[in-house]
Amino acid sequence: MDFVYAFFITFSIIFLSELGDKTQLLVLSFSNKNRVSNVILGIVIGTFFSHGLAILFGSKIGNLNNEFFNFYLKIFTYSSFLLFGIIGFLPKQNKKENSTKISFLQKLSNLKVNYIFLIAISIFVGEFGDKTFLSSLGMSLQFPNHKISLLLGCIFGMVASNCIAIFFAKFISSKLNHNFIDFLSNLIFIVFGIAGFLGLFFGN
Repeated sequence: MDFVYAFFITFSIIFLSELGDKTQLLVLSFSNKNRVSNVILGIVIGTFFSHGLAILFGSKIGNLNNEFFNFYLKIFTYSSFLLFGIIGFLPKQNKKENSTKISFLQKLSNLKVNYIFLIAISIFVGEFGDKTFLSSLGMSLQFPNHKISLLLGCIFGMVASNCIAIFFAKFISSKLNHNFIDFLSNLIFIVFGIAGFLGLFFGN
């Protein structure tokens, strides 16, 4: 049943991490300019290529017979999860950390090209190297033989999170506390990092 677990945990991490993320805000702006079906299709395509690349790379490495290399790569990945989670709990004194990427994405959203292609490119750029991208990489190291489950978890997580933003944006902004959402997202990264280390040092 590893393929079910791989799907579920990937879906959960991507879903929670995307709530209130810059990519979600970009999707909201796209939904005001084009049909929702086109926006969702763009999300699926963009996620397929961005997270698919991370999963493919991680799975290839996970299937290597070099145990020394795999061991230290997993240490780096799980340490990154812990770092992302801990940093997320620290007070945010400035919001310039992703200003270059956000500015680039905003410029992309104003281009006069096919919206599905534009959204897919924006998702790809927005997710590449992000913490959700790293999540996909980490999960593929953990489950290198369940690439399809991981990819489906990423796609469904992205679509579900962004659909909630599109259809319930007003409700979310008025009823849900973004600090609580950030808390859950950061906590999941810390828990996953700790679980990864426990499995690495005390697993079979």
